Parts: sequence; C-alpha cells; structure tokens
Amino acid sequence: MSEPERTTAIGISRRQWLKVTAGALAGSTGAWLSHAQPPRSGVAGGGEDRRDAAQEITSEVQEAIDRGLEFLARNQNAEGSFVDHRSGSAVGITSLAALALMAGGHQPGRGRFGNEVLRAAEYVASMADGPYPGFLTTPESQGSGRLATQPSPMYSHGFGTLFLAEVCGMMPTPRQDQTVRAALEKAVAFTIAAQNKEGGWRYEPRAAFADVSVTVAHMMALRAAKNAGLFIRKSVIDAGVAYIKACQVADGGFSYWKGQGHSAFARSAAAIVGLYSAGLYQGGEIERGLKYLLQFLPGRPLSLRDIPPQHYWYGHYYAALAMWTARERYWNTWFPAIRQELLHKARTSGGLWLDPYHGAVYATAMALIILQLPNNYLPILQR
Repeated sequence: MSEPERTTAIGISRRQWLKVTAGALAGSTGAWLSHAQPPRSGVAGGGEDRRDAAQEITSEVQEAIDRGLEFLARNQNAEGSFVDHRSGSAVGITSLAALALMAGGHQPGRGRFGNEVLRAAEYVASMADGPYPGFLTTPESQGSGRLATQPSPMYSHGFGTLFLAEVCGMMPTPRQDQTVRAALEKAVAFTIAAQNKEGGWRYEPRAAFADVSVTVAHMMALRAAKNAGLFIRKSVIDAGVAYIKACQVADGGFSYWKGQGHSAFARSAAAIVGLYSAGLYQGGEIERGLKYLLQFLPGRPLSLRDIPPQHYWYGHYYAALAMWTARERYWNTWFPAIRQELLHKARTSGGLWLDPYHGAVYATAMALIILQLPNNYLPILQR
C-alpha cells in the first residue's frame, strides 16, 4: 500500500517536497553543493585576532561563564538535547547551547564538556533523517500534520544547520564526521529549497513572504556551511542580500518585512550579521546600521526603550556578533557595556541567566556566547 499524501504547514505534501529537494540532494557535486575545500580539524581560535581575551574576560566574568557552562552540562538530556526532546524548539536551543560550549574551547569529544558537544552533534544530525530529509526539527513537529508543536520551525533549522557546519571536520572519528557532513548537506539542500521568491526565508518552508530575522539565521548558516567546505550557489546568497538590503529604512535600522514596517533593535542587529555573512563588511548599509545600534548601548539612558523582553537575548546575541565583526571602534564600546549588564543579570538571578519565554538554557546559552566572543573559538567568527 502506498503512503497516503499528507499536507503539512510546509504547504505541500511530503512527496511533493521530496521532489523539490531531490535536485539539491542529488547535485552534491554540482550547482547546489560540493566539497569546495578539505574538512577542518583541530582547535579553532588563537592567533593575533583572538584579541586580549585575558583583559576582556575578567576573573568575575570567567566565574560566571564557568557556572553557566556547568549549568548547561547538567541540563543535557540522555539523547543529547538540552530541552524537552518533544519541544519544537529542541533542535534550535540544543544547537545554541552546544555553540556556547564550543565558544569556551570545547570540541566534540575533546575538552571538559567535549562529550556534551558530541552528543548534541549526534542528536542534531539525527534530525536530518525525518519525513522531510534535511529538515532539522523534531519528528513530533514534522509528523504532527501541521507542525503544531513548533510555530517557527525554520528558526530551529537555521540554528541547527549553523551548529552542524561548525562541528563539521571536528568529530572524533571519520565515521562520525561523515555522518555530520551528510546531515549538513541535507540541511543545506533543504534551506536552499525553502528560499522563497522574495529571496529570504520565513517561519515555515516556502512561505509566500520572507522576514529579515529568519532570513539572517539562514544566511549565517549558509556562510558556516561554505566555511566547512560546501559550495553555495552565488545566486542564493545574492537573493538573500537583496532581501536584507530592501528591509533597511531611513533611520539606518531594518524593518521586519521588505518595504514596510519600522526599524527595531533585534532585527537590525540581525540584518547586519546577515550582510556580514555574505561577505559585505563595509558600505553605507553597514555603517548606518551600526550607528543605529549604538542607540541601544547597554546602560545608556533609554537603551531598552524599544527592546521587547522576548527579543532581549536574540537581539543582544546578534548585536554582539555585529560589534565583534566591526572590530575595535564598535567592539571596544559595546562589549564592556553588555558584559556589565550580563554580570548584573547573573548576580540578581542566582548566578544564571533567565528568560520567561524560552527558558534558562536558552538565556544562558546566549549570554555565554556573548561573553566568550573574545576567545575567538567559533569558526564562523574567525577572520
């Protein structure tokens, strides 16, 4: 008996989606994906671009980091996830938590928390073999018929793809690395197939409209995949860049949708990182965007006036990445301010970071990535 056709929130049946992605999956040496460079190995980071981490990561900061890393390790589940496996956000939050561990120098199977990174990588890679190959979201979400347990699955897919790209080439054995690379290739193929006619991405695959926040998650993931040796077609990146640029408004910030809406902190920070991910490090869009972000410098009067609490961690994650990449002129202003604010939050919440919307694991992972940027360990952030 043939499998019945099911239509999900993707908007088409599983069988139709398999046809859409078939070209990408089959073309792993052609226009979609190819091994453009050899796999990476060894410890990331170091060198002159590592900055003076000893000065930027003070003893108080390191103590807070150590508490956070230990908290994440204690909260990993047996199968490798860092939150309830049935949760639609499991893949995304797991990926962020593992990236936070990697930002401390821990690699799959190596370092104090290396086993936690390894288990997370195996967990996320296993998600690529669900009903929609390459779609990095939980089976419960894919099989629900409407992705009911996850309102925005493409966020998790983007963070999951980024994480797989970061660990690709670092796994302890060739077989494990082959598994991660195969999952990454499927995930990237899915991402490319999910890009819509506007040039961006939305909460669900192949949505009619894009938004700048989800688009940036996938631009960053594609850049990491390219760094890991996969070929990404130029037209895919060009379309994403055009979409992000079309979201910039007169004040230098970025709107949520192309050609409409007003600017806001979180999406503007994300948009700059999206342009950086495409290799655009200078230009009017970048400079105006960075100056816009400085209005929200932590500790500055009214710096929280337009930051909804549910966007706090997401916004500061991208803002820190933007300032780190912008180098000294912006970083030297931004990092001491956000460092002080994060330390204050930890002091007032029992030594950890909290978020009423997505939980303490999510907030702690975001805080740790920000505070550990001076280590320069994450491949996506190296120059």
